[in-house]
Amino acid sequence: MDSLEARSRDVQARTFCKWLNTKLETANYTAMNSLHELSDGVKLIQLMEIMGDVSLGRYNKNPRMRVQKAENVTKALEFITSRGVKLTNIGSEDIVDGNIKLILGMIWTLILRFTIADINEEGLSAKEGLLLWCQRKTAPYKEVDVQDFTYSWTDGLAL
Repeated sequence: MDSLEARSRDVQARTFCKWLNTKLETANYTAMNSLHELSDGVKLIQLMEIMGDVSLGRYNKNPRMRVQKAENVTKALEFITSRGVKLTNIGSEDIVDGNIKLILGMIWTLILRFTIADINEEGLSAKEGLLLWCQRKTAPYKEVDVQDFTYSWTDGLAL
């Protein structure tokens, strides 16, 4: 992977992690430092319970074995698909193994479904809606000016 692609993926991972943390913090859950923390399924289940406003039932809150982690992730993925979200080419093993590219794709799908869907009611496309969401979230910071998804992020201030 070239350095530009690596930097872009790193920026995307940090941005998505911050988005997920805003959700976790609404329910007083511990914030994540990295998307790799989704690999045991616990944070993913917590996120689905928050975003779906429903309990997913019993799950292993302290999984140690791979099979326990996979069961947790499977529970979360089943919930996601039950809400009409189509996940392509991602399974529980991809998340347990920490496949960042696929995890980023899944998170983008969740953002589109659970956040952008609300903004779409204002008549904007998903991309325009996400840009509007970013602008609203960074509005209190005078030095941050988000105008697009490329150059506005290069200085790191919008993160």
